[in-house]
Amino acid sequence: MRLTRILPALLGAALLACNDLDVGDLNDPGVNAVQASPTRAGVLNLATGLQTGSRYGVGQQNGYNALLGIVGREIYNFDNADPRFVTEMLIGPLDGGSPAFGGNLYGDRYSNLRTANVLLHAMANLTDDPQVGGMSAAEKEVTTGYVQTMEAYDYLRVVLTRDDLGAPTEVDIDPTATPAPIRTKQEVYDTIVSLLEQAKTHLQLGAADFPFPMSPGFSDFSTPATFLTFNRALRARVAAYLQDWPGVLAALGESFISPATPSIVASPPFALGAYHTFSTTAGDSTNNLFDPNTRALAAHPSMLTDAQLQVDGVTPDKRIVDKTFPLTDPKSVPQGYTSNFGVNVYTSPSAPIPIIRDEELVLLRAEANIQLNNLADAVTDLNLVRQVAGNLPAYSGPVTQPALIDELLYNRRYSLFFEGGHRWIDARRYGRLASLPLEPGTHHFSRFPFPRNECLARNPQPAAGCSPEPGSP
Repeated sequence: MRLTRILPALLGAALLACNDLDVGDLNDPGVNAVQASPTRAGVLNLATGLQTGSRYGVGQQNGYNALLGIVGREIYNFDNADPRFVTEMLIGPLDGGSPAFGGNLYGDRYSNLRTANVLLHAMANLTDDPQVGGMSAAEKEVTTGYVQTMEAYDYLRVVLTRDDLGAPTEVDIDPTATPAPIRTKQEVYDTIVSLLEQAKTHLQLGAADFPFPMSPGFSDFSTPATFLTFNRALRARVAAYLQDWPGVLAALGESFISPATPSIVASPPFALGAYHTFSTTAGDSTNNLFDPNTRALAAHPSMLTDAQLQVDGVTPDKRIVDKTFPLTDPKSVPQGYTSNFGVNVYTSPSAPIPIIRDEELVLLRAEANIQLNNLADAVTDLNLVRQVAGNLPAYSGPVTQPALIDELLYNRRYSLFFEGGHRWIDARRYGRLASLPLEPGTHHFSRFPFPRNECLARNPQPAAGCSPEPGSP
């Protein structure tokens, strides 16, 4: 991928903080300088900046959570000022050109990967003596493990949006060189697994503390030992996507998952996890998924109509009651699509957005046990989530793999509503995209196309994903 024009602002900011204001061309002498003549402060600024870079596009209404929420029929975006949220994201085709949304959710991830590679090269050129502005070998170990974990998280979001199109992985190259080859989906996942496993080793062999501060969203994972539990949580998610069910349980055993005992669930329930954080502080980013007046964002009606009832037999699932609110005036668009409910998942412009949290881990444990035919253990975890998070009665359906998979997907849908496109991802990996609601004239999409710039860089032999995605009825 060509990255010349998308070097992240955080790298520029780190350069400005560590050198003088005359940095010249950030894509050549600036980057070369920070790698060849690094400072400890500059490297540590880049390390902290990876958390900022990983947040890019997450809290925007045309970003990761929102666009995957639309194609997965979790939400609508009825922004009167931009009909593409309907004409492209629902009706289609998804277009990688500009102005279009189909090419989104790509460049920011590679921009952050570029920062990670610059950081690693710079750190390698620092002395091992902290007394003279270097980093100790132990500090370098844990920083490498942290960086590799964040890289894996970026690659994961790329492959989740492009799926069988694959993606480039050998991107630690001169940004003016021939673009890196596009690897298969399996090869991308192999890269992700390798990064997470290498990171585990580095985190275990290094210092007891990171030499840089972590953002508030990683407050429970601010040391190498606790950050390793976050790494293992991501590893469990990846193992589930690869249908490696023993691997899911092994990784969960090293993660921050709660035991299957309701009394130990944190308050609020299942909130323990890593988050992207936002604020209204000058120069920071706000969470634009906070939309209290439903200017644009509305819940998909199916989220309400499909909800099971709480123990009173009347009130819908507590998760959807807590995460939506009824509208006095329904939201609609000229195509006839409408919603009577706003979205209340993010309750302020500073509200954090989950990366991964305990509730998902418990459901991953249930999923692995279903697939391994440990059905009683799976029911225990499903009931933990049903009763604690949904205030639902205990599961009373058939204790069979097909029935419990249905129950699992139901709970993932409501527990992880609008937290990262999980309904769309789950429907695709279980072959159930056709079961998602389909409004008149709309389509289901299984993947996003590559962005136009990626395709232009590969002429005269563009990649397979360079045509608009027409979707399927």
